[in-house]
Amino acid sequence: MYIGDLHIHSRYSRATSRDCTPEYLDLWARKKGIDIVGTGDFTHPAWREELKEKLEPAEDGLYTLKDEYRIMDAGAPDNRKPRFVLTGEISSIYKKNEKVRKVHSLLLLPGLEEADRLARRLELIGNIHSDGRPILGLDCRDLLEIMLETVPEGVYVPAHIWTPHFSMFGAFSGFDTIEECFEDMTPYIHALETGLSSDPPMNWRISALDSYQLISNSDAHSPAKLGREANLFQIPLSYGGLAEAISTGNGLEGTIEFFPEEGKYHFDGHRKCSLCISPSEAAAYGNICPVCGKKLTIGVLHRVEQLADREEDFVLSGAKPFESLVPLPEVIGACTGKSAASKKVFEQYESMLVKLGSEFEILRNIPVEDIKKAAGAPVAEGIHRLREGKVERTPGFDGEYGTIKLLTPSEIDGLEGQLSFFIEEGIQEKKKAAGNDTKSDKISASAREQRSGAETDKEAKEKDIIAGNTEELHKNSLSPAQQEAVSARDRAVAVIAGPGAGKTRTLISRICSLLEDRKIRPSEITAVTFTNKAAEEMRSRLEKLPGGKRIGKELCIGTFHGICSKILGDRGVDFFVADEGLLEELAGKTIARFDLKLSVSRFLREISLLKCGIQGLQSPVTEEAAAYYQEMLEEEKAVDYDDLLLKTRKLFLDEDISAQEKQFRYLLVDEFQDINPVQYDLLRVWNKNGQELFVIGDPDQSVYGFRGSDSQCFTRMEKDYPMLRTIRLTDNYRSTPEIVACALDVISHNKGPERSMQASNPAGAAVRVVEAPGEMGEAIFIAKEVNRLIGGIDMLDVEENHGGEVKRVRSFSDIAVLYRTHRQAQLLEKCLRQEGIPYVVAGREDFLLDKNVRGTLYFFQYLLCPEDLVSRSFCRKLIWPAEEALAEEQLSMLAAKYGKKVRREKTEKLLEAWIKDRKLEESEAMSRLLNAAVLNPSMESFLETISFGSEGDVRRCGSRKFPADAVMLMTLHGAKGLEFPAVFLYGMRKGLMPLELGTAAGDMEEERRLFYVGMTRAAEELIITSSGEPSVFLGEIPEEHAVMEKAKKEKPVEEVIQLSLFDMEWT
Repeated sequence: MYIGDLHIHSRYSRATSRDCTPEYLDLWARKKGIDIVGTGDFTHPAWREELKEKLEPAEDGLYTLKDEYRIMDAGAPDNRKPRFVLTGEISSIYKKNEKVRKVHSLLLLPGLEEADRLARRLELIGNIHSDGRPILGLDCRDLLEIMLETVPEGVYVPAHIWTPHFSMFGAFSGFDTIEECFEDMTPYIHALETGLSSDPPMNWRISALDSYQLISNSDAHSPAKLGREANLFQIPLSYGGLAEAISTGNGLEGTIEFFPEEGKYHFDGHRKCSLCISPSEAAAYGNICPVCGKKLTIGVLHRVEQLADREEDFVLSGAKPFESLVPLPEVIGACTGKSAASKKVFEQYESMLVKLGSEFEILRNIPVEDIKKAAGAPVAEGIHRLREGKVERTPGFDGEYGTIKLLTPSEIDGLEGQLSFFIEEGIQEKKKAAGNDTKSDKISASAREQRSGAETDKEAKEKDIIAGNTEELHKNSLSPAQQEAVSARDRAVAVIAGPGAGKTRTLISRICSLLEDRKIRPSEITAVTFTNKAAEEMRSRLEKLPGGKRIGKELCIGTFHGICSKILGDRGVDFFVADEGLLEELAGKTIARFDLKLSVSRFLREISLLKCGIQGLQSPVTEEAAAYYQEMLEEEKAVDYDDLLLKTRKLFLDEDISAQEKQFRYLLVDEFQDINPVQYDLLRVWNKNGQELFVIGDPDQSVYGFRGSDSQCFTRMEKDYPMLRTIRLTDNYRSTPEIVACALDVISHNKGPERSMQASNPAGAAVRVVEAPGEMGEAIFIAKEVNRLIGGIDMLDVEENHGGEVKRVRSFSDIAVLYRTHRQAQLLEKCLRQEGIPYVVAGREDFLLDKNVRGTLYFFQYLLCPEDLVSRSFCRKLIWPAEEALAEEQLSMLAAKYGKKVRREKTEKLLEAWIKDRKLEESEAMSRLLNAAVLNPSMESFLETISFGSEGDVRRCGSRKFPADAVMLMTLHGAKGLEFPAVFLYGMRKGLMPLELGTAAGDMEEERRLFYVGMTRAAEELIITSSGEPSVFLGEIPEEHAVMEKAKKEKPVEEVIQLSLFDMEWT
């Protein structure tokens, strides 16, 4: 018979002992009498390297500690050689079925090689370097599929399934059924880990669990905690035998359990209020603490009773046997009147191991008389009662361990003199406070009102739900102003829609009305959006209509550049869109030739303004320099983005393309305030002979003046279309009144008519303006605050934040951090990675200028379009610049290999193989390209996003695969058109907001509009942070509309929390 403890942690996990090393795990496994111990934390690269260094292969899939690392100890027999098996725990935090889920999973693997392989795969998903138990924003169902795809022999076990905050059935963030969690992958789940706060009989009460093997492990965060729970195996000593026992029960002989009452979350209660109550008592209080009036922490027993379909005394036929034990140090302490962690108890513990054998032998098998001779009568009697189950149990609650009483004080006195009981001072008072009828004296009047009103609140909620049908109808209907915009049949309609006014919905509703009510052909409708993402969203919604797939194909939806590219391609115009690298190269040559005192980016911006026909600007770029730049561009047979628009405009002005005009008979334009003069001209020529022109936007959200956009475009339209009908949408359906009021306070400092915006949502949290001690302090504050908003990423956070409960737990994807420049994100990313928080970065970044990246993109563009000889030429020049003789051969070989895959395989897989073939694993730029690629399923869509995507379209992850849930990091420009429940505006200090780069004074109003855009991305919570001298815009927020705070100084992100050998653990 082998004893196995498979769920433990290394010193690389948060809140673990520094002694969690292979040497000490081996030592304590010998002390405990454990034969098979999990390595824990296989995902952590440094831990795997340590395992490779210190372990050696034993039986198939098992390892032992190398002799040179073995610690000799009299209490740990040298003839026992514990086996190690590769294991690890993954924390999944994600949103599913409109609820934030936090579930931990235990994975077993057949060896170090497989651990390397799966870790590499998981590294494509999230940060596995910061914590031995990584936090991934990944659905458990997907994690299971990834494991089976990568390591088919792996075993997946939902961990400590009843823990309230982090488990499959957890009261706060779990599921009601296994099927809800794992969906179609449910058949691949064969075993469940019961956790410290439940035992097999509690699990027998749920008939849906009958077919699953129940296993138990310690989840130890220090070596001394090994074996608190364990499994009994009668198997061939191998990974295969172990996996079969766990998956089928063949060879699983039973489990060794904690008394469930001793677990930290058995009963309901409030630790701070010293309140520990049963599920029935909690229900009587409406699950509200009668002392403080806040929600109770619901325990495991309560949750089991919620899901149970059997009575409490039900015994499952054929169930595996189990035995409940208490760790030996606690037994000694309980029987000698000392703390289990005291030096004297430890000395007696060591003495017993030397005299009697391992801990499990002492607790389970050594004759009581032998124990009495070695340890005295009280300890012997305590172990006897433990084996008989004759113990008194005080249940744990709300993070506080329960206690198991073996002897009464008088019994201890009778056995060995007058001794005080071991339980820490005050526990009896706590118990008395929890159980005494006089506890009602502590209940505040407000708490009594909450309790007495619980039924009323419930009834009111039910009424709300019934009334919600009408409310839902209201939400799905249009306001009078929106309906006016949707049904207007004027030749030209301009809708001025403030933030959160339902702009996108109004636009889509108008298209639906054209199609369904007015029976307009889809081929006669064109919708112009500002981003590819907006176009995809619009197309997705329209495809849900009857006949939507056909509508989606016939109706033209896209950005200006995307539509122009298609028009030119359809007309047979030969063109090649230059990438940023080529444009910068040509700009650099022009600057050098004409000795211009400009940066490359400034030169390209000025060229764009000249091409857009921006008048009245004294451009530092001469006509000769602009002409020279354009000549070089044409020599390369390339066009820039402005050329795309200009060529299309010329095509419509010079040629008879009446057939092409049909698709613009009904032209709708989103984000109208951001168009430049050339785009405005295009709208006019496209819709010259059209039926209706419909534009929608908000002058107060015009933030692209540096690209030639003009917030006065609505005024220009009034002049060009005298019959223009203007409609205003002033209701804000997105944000709380607090956010709307603050945003209006700020934007009202700009010139223009008096603004009006009414919040339709109920009151919410105050806007928070937080001053931090320095840039690092600001980034740390945001990382910690994100942690708080999601309710904590592990139990340490839950317990630390116990007093600062959040009203609503967020998922990672509910949160966005917005900043002025990309450079600001670097420090923030570091802090988020250290905190283990998954994130996605949006925006065009410098990695796209790297030669390897550019060559790669040209290569795949050539594969998708073999007649594109320009892409082929640039690919050769960038990838093989000094290897002309080999270039053709290499290019042909790689083209043959990838040509067959380029349209079939996912972008991520193509680039992973390409990076390996080209030996570019160490390239940071290629790594970032891979991070961005996984957000686009096909290479074709990826290249289109890179070519024509706006800043918000181009995204990369903090890891190489898009997590199901991740915090969004993006610039204020990139956030335009988006919304999030919780938004941070980061770095709102002097010099950054407004941005000071020697720009004209007139830009102050545009910077204020940009700040306004950022504020109005927030639906429910807005937190504005700064360090140093705050932005002038923060002074425009009246104090009555916001809360001013100072962020406390946090520990540097490099520090890692460690616990001593006997420190408290989280399970």
